Amino acid sequence: MPTARESLLNAALAALARSPWSAVRMVDVAAAAGLSRQTLYNEFGSKDGLARALVRREADAYLQGLDRLLGERSGPVDPLVAVAEWTVGEAGAKPLLRALLTGCWGERLPTPKPVRRGSPPAGAPAQRRADAGLPAPAEVVELVRDRSLAALEQGGRGGDHPRAEDAAALAHRCELAVRLALSCVLAPAGGGVGPLVRNVVGAPSGGRGSARVSGLSPTVADR
Repeated sequence: MPTARESLLNAALAALARSPWSAVRMVDVAAAAGLSRQTLYNEFGSKDGLARALVRREADAYLQGLDRLLGERSGPVDPLVAVAEWTVGEAGAKPLLRALLTGCWGERLPTPKPVRRGSPPAGAPAQRRADAGLPAPAEVVELVRDRSLAALEQGGRGGDHPRAEDAAALAHRCELAVRLALSCVLAPAGGGVGPLVRNVVGAPSGGRGSARVSGLSPTVADR
């Protein structure tokens, strides 16, 4: 059974599917969740707080799904293809996630505003986390890249420590995959993102799973 907070977030998301955020009323969200308006304000503090919580939940769900996919796939390329395809599909179905990934907030969506300076901290721990700030698109790219890199290193190297240049090339492949996915979120590819990722970041044969893209081995400083 969902908690009061989850029920309120679900009600707010359902209201957003029907109306632009400017037309969503706190009293209606509380009523739809079967809870009091005071409970709503206790959880989120304000409508801006509710917006931050909605987007925070989308970010958390996306990263949790990312970790799950990375844990289910193996090999040097399949995990990156799975993450890219899943990212494009999720962004297409979830406007809030699409906005979070691209930074393109339409008029219908809540644009999360930072907490006003000097405001007291929220009473609910989950809200304090939401109020602490949301990742910008560039930060999301870094999160996906780093999680993908960790999964590939753990799953493909048998606990071996890769050489610095190999790790840099692998990180570059991970970042290319997520950036290709985001490009397809904005401009869908006719054949899907999967073939693009395979063509661009596919690891060539040649010792220790070393991954070089177009003969280059970029360093961390180059990225």
